[in-house]
Amino acid sequence: MSLLAVSNLAKRYHRGSKPFAAVDDLSFEINPAETLALAGPSGSGKSTIARLVLRLIEPDAGRIDFEGGDFLALSGAALRARRARLQMVFQDPLAAFNPRATVARVLDDPLRIHNIASRAERPRRIAALLERVGLDASLATRAIHEISGGQRQRVAIARAIATKPSLIVLDEAVSALDVSVRGQILELLLDLQRQERIAYLFISHDLGVISAVAHRVVILDAGRIAESGDARAVIANPQSAIGKALVDAAPRLNRNRP
Repeated sequence: MSLLAVSNLAKRYHRGSKPFAAVDDLSFEINPAETLALAGPSGSGKSTIARLVLRLIEPDAGRIDFEGGDFLALSGAALRARRARLQMVFQDPLAAFNPRATVARVLDDPLRIHNIASRAERPRRIAALLERVGLDASLATRAIHEISGGQRQRVAIARAIATKPSLIVLDEAVSALDVSVRGQILELLLDLQRQERIAYLFISHDLGVISAVAHRVVILDAGRIAESGDARAVIANPQSAIGKALVDAAPRLNRNRP
């Protein structure tokens, strides 16, 4: 059984008086411990899909099944409990967090909100989370705005894994990082997936990164699936016009094409 199954999902917005489909009759699945990447040009619906899956916004049509149940049917306490199993890492954690909050406060919140640890136990849990993502426990007293971008993204990942999720949505989570730091974060994500069997919905415009970390890829065009399949196979030999355009726009990939 798939971990996440999205069926015939649709979301429409308006530009002035004219409606347009941000997501149009979209269906895909993610299996446990699998990475599914979403790729496409700006405006193709990638971030809208992430927010629909997380129920930060509600769809106009379709169904989302998560861990064997109808995710859209949940509300109140049942929804809050299920959300502990479904987390997100944003592109810019400085925007996602209160920049003046300490690292400890950021990591304390999910432990407190989801009643994962007692107040006395939480400092030990916070130290363990920091160490799990390769940070020194002494960083807990620092403010978010005082640490580097790479450290902030590690804290964001620590916050995401605090609730022991089965799925993490990563929305351009490494695109703002330097190349060397990006590689370290990707290695951390792969290590967490191997050790914790976490699945990822990995949203990125970087096909090189997708090829390195994703099992499968969905290429989006105007809210619809243009093509999908094994990530490396699709990127090596795209069949859709938008897939070919994305590969042609990635100089590092072009050199490997015949």
